[in-house]
Amino acid sequence: MSNKSIPLRPHHGMCLRYFQGQGYSQAFTGHMTRIQALLTAEAMVTLTAGTDAICAACPHNREGLCADREKVSRYDQGVLDLCGLRAGDTLAYGAFAALVEERILSPGRRGEICGDCRWGDLCGGTGK
Repeated sequence: MSNKSIPLRPHHGMCLRYFQGQGYSQAFTGHMTRIQALLTAEAMVTLTAGTDAICAACPHNREGLCADREKVSRYDQGVLDLCGLRAGDTLAYGAFAALVEERILSPGRRGEICGDCRWGDLCGGTGK
């Protein structure tokens, strides 16, 4: 994967910031840990509106489509809007993570995007 960009759903930019090794299953958390390790600051990511590298091990991934696609599409669009990005944009993961931190997480706007996420308590509650 080092010469190619890694497909990444925009909302996963927030999930990765707070990931603590908890998730749907051991297989999922192990997979997310491996993807997180690949996402160095220099790694190139392509923001996608579909399933991505992390979704591959998610139990909600139904043959390449998210079972919760309306909700996660809303999350993705919220991240894109606040970061001034579009689906299909390719950039360094470090630059993307910095935008997410600066425009969403530091100002406490995470809850506006994914306040109804079941994992919100891991991210410091619904507001931050």
